[in-house]
Amino acid sequence: MGEARDDPRIFLVEPEQRGLIPLDRFHVPTRLKRTVRTTALEVRVDTAFDAVLDACAASGPGRDDSWINAPIRRLYVELNARGHAHSIECWRDETLVGGLYGVTLGGAFFGESMFSRERDASKIALVHLVARLKRGGWRLLDTQFLTGHLSQFGAVETPQAAYLKLLRAARLLRPNTRSLFDPMTGSEALFYALQPTIQAS
Repeated sequence: MGEARDDPRIFLVEPEQRGLIPLDRFHVPTRLKRTVRTTALEVRVDTAFDAVLDACAASGPGRDDSWINAPIRRLYVELNARGHAHSIECWRDETLVGGLYGVTLGGAFFGESMFSRERDASKIALVHLVARLKRGGWRLLDTQFLTGHLSQFGAVETPQAAYLKLLRAARLLRPNTRSLFDPMTGSEALFYALQPTIQAS
């Protein structure tokens, strides 16, 4: 992380309690289910990674600064170019209105940040991410920290020692990365996201 947007230094954070969304217990609130199923937003993957990154770093209500500084931005852009970082994007016509991005390593996906310019846009992106991860055989969705926003989806805190055991097992997996990019309707996203067991295809 960076201390601030204009600070060139990078430091590592290793929380004692790690935020995770257990993929086999992902929860979607009732109202959001209807929104995901009926939204007119189009969900795309990796068509505007840089723009998602910049939107996540932008100032907004309650957030004047960002931990995404220039060196971190360069690293994420390079990871995306190498196929190790991905963005899930919500579009209204040709306007980017929400999304998220993260890094994948084996069967682990590390969610880094999300943003919304329309109500529920980042939540729709999260449902589509979970659906794609489960369909492709990922086993671990790391959210770094537990927030009230994430807790509504079933996010939990996991002690670091238990987290590292889960991470070691997930790193050995080879999920089907094509599943991130396959087109998916809102109804399909809900179907896969709410499956009680992880599916690989």
